Amino acid sequence: MSGMASNLAKKRALAAGFGTNANAVKYLNQDFEALRAQCLSRGGLFSDPTFPAAPESLGFNELGPGSYKTRAVQWKRPGELCSSPEFIVGGATRTDICQGALGDCWLLAAIASLTLNEDVMARVVPVGQSFGESYAGIFHFQFWQFGEWVDVVIDDRLPTKDGELLFVHSAEGSEFWSALLEKAYAKVNGCYEALSGGSTTEGFEDFTGGIAENYDLRKPPPNMFQIIKKAIESGALLGCSIDITSAADSEAVTRQKLVKGHAYSLTGAVEVTYRGRKEKLIRIRNPWGQVEWTGAWSDSSSEWNSVDDSERQNVKADDGEFWMSFTEFLRHYSRIEICTLTPDTLTDDSVKHWSVCNYDGSWRKGSTAGGCRNHAYTFWMNPQFVIRLDEEDDDPDDNEVGCSFVVGLIQKNRRRLRKVGEDMHTIGFAIYEVRKFHGQREVHLDKNYFLTHAQKARSETFVNLREVSTRFKMPPGEYLIVPSTFEPHLNGDFCIRVFSEKQTETRPFGCFAGTDIKTDGFSLETCRIMVNLMDDSGNGKLGLGEFATLWKKVQKYLGIYKKNDMDNSGTMSTPEMRMALKEAGFTLNNGIYQILVARYAEPDMTIDFDNFVACLMRLDMMFSEYNFLLFNNHNFSLMQYDGLFFLLQWLTFTMI
Repeated sequence: MSGMASNLAKKRALAAGFGTNANAVKYLNQDFEALRAQCLSRGGLFSDPTFPAAPESLGFNELGPGSYKTRAVQWKRPGELCSSPEFIVGGATRTDICQGALGDCWLLAAIASLTLNEDVMARVVPVGQSFGESYAGIFHFQFWQFGEWVDVVIDDRLPTKDGELLFVHSAEGSEFWSALLEKAYAKVNGCYEALSGGSTTEGFEDFTGGIAENYDLRKPPPNMFQIIKKAIESGALLGCSIDITSAADSEAVTRQKLVKGHAYSLTGAVEVTYRGRKEKLIRIRNPWGQVEWTGAWSDSSSEWNSVDDSERQNVKADDGEFWMSFTEFLRHYSRIEICTLTPDTLTDDSVKHWSVCNYDGSWRKGSTAGGCRNHAYTFWMNPQFVIRLDEEDDDPDDNEVGCSFVVGLIQKNRRRLRKVGEDMHTIGFAIYEVRKFHGQREVHLDKNYFLTHAQKARSETFVNLREVSTRFKMPPGEYLIVPSTFEPHLNGDFCIRVFSEKQTETRPFGCFAGTDIKTDGFSLETCRIMVNLMDDSGNGKLGLGEFATLWKKVQKYLGIYKKNDMDNSGTMSTPEMRMALKEAGFTLNNGIYQILVARYAEPDMTIDFDNFVACLMRLDMMFSEYNFLLFNNHNFSLMQYDGLFFLLQWLTFTMI
């Protein structure tokens, strides 16, 4: 399916409710309920052919076939590991997530934060799953993937070594929801090894559909503690980490038992009265389930003795979770990641749902992969998107006037490509002000524009992570977003998301139909008419020359459509259509015109651009076919005694 057709199909599916969490897309077309029913009816346990209990599901390099790490690995069902397996014991808690032999602490930190919000947890881990009467060796989970939710089915065969789970496991030996969730996520990403290394925000977003923001704790905002506290209270997911300065530092343990280059989840923020003053405290969890901070406010520290029982927090020795002062937190940790469905709740007192726009795009070598602005002669080739900000924020306490919005650029499916030697591209975006175009959409800004205009804003940096996102506040107007890889000529697919306080429109620049034209794109029927009309070679395809001729026709028809849309409604009335047909060179009698209206008009007697183009293309094709028969077929000569009469008859029959 072409990019345009794929995007249109996706939009229509979302409009119909498909791809939402309540009606998730069935990943690989596997229906959980149907498959479970089949297994129960035949009395067997489910075995997933799309993610087999085989070496290729483990990995491709360090966990690849023949690796010493995968020797003696056996795939076992929970019932083979303990006598009474449970899906969830006593509710999902942070202690259910203990890291195994896989370097996916970033994912486990996100899962640990997931357990703090029951509503979010229920979106990812559908209820009603157990090892009870309905058990058939099959489970399912739901993840957000680049604009839509997918329902992922797995069997419960898990990799083990020496009778123990190889990867994530619960501190409660008979509990398996976290291990099964990890397997489902590995399936979506191709294999277990594809999950090695990453950013906690990636897991956050796939569990919520929200957008993530990063804060550098070397230069935090003055209200960082309030932002953290409010984010936790609003159900946001939070992670933190300590930067490393060399490869040798990775997962090195400091003297006070903090792990460098390791993803922690941030699970609490409180203020307690300590020796007559307020002390800000932060609660952190190590996904390992052990190795904890030993400094002030740790589990056994004396500071807790000076806190009133009513304010004393629950501390449990060596469970992976610990408290530390906010001051120490800022001193030791390097960055914090916060993900929420409503970004404005991080700074505003009221909770509001921001407007969200999504658009898919691609970088392709030689056509749309221009690299970053450093490559002045190819940068303009990148896809270009326009956002229109119409209204300023409603925030009387904020002295800065403008429209707040967050732009997120996600590169798609890069983990799945690790098997063939690919990895994350280094990506970012630039933003330009384009107020001079006043809504014009029929251009793709060229090299000269970018050589003579400075960017208005940009992503904070180019990074080799799945997503780069940045928050902005700008005056109302139109802005051009140019997403790119750092180097040119790199292939990849991406998704642009814009979260804004007020309604925002996002559209690819250079698209022939702008906001003043109402259309969902060309239907399959219209596309067939186009190909049939322009396919001179008869091979069912369009060459570059044929396509160029077609594009000129579409551009011509667009100009006619806009010119005759006298009320600027974005659609054409039937009287406007008649004038437009005449301008296009078709003079038709009332009978033919009635047929066209009946065929191409909506019930409210309007004609959108798709139907208008389909009508003109069909007329063009019928006139062309008539002229061919008239002048090239001798058997047709009998009809020449009244060519005009026959032409009208021909059109009447062919246009019905």
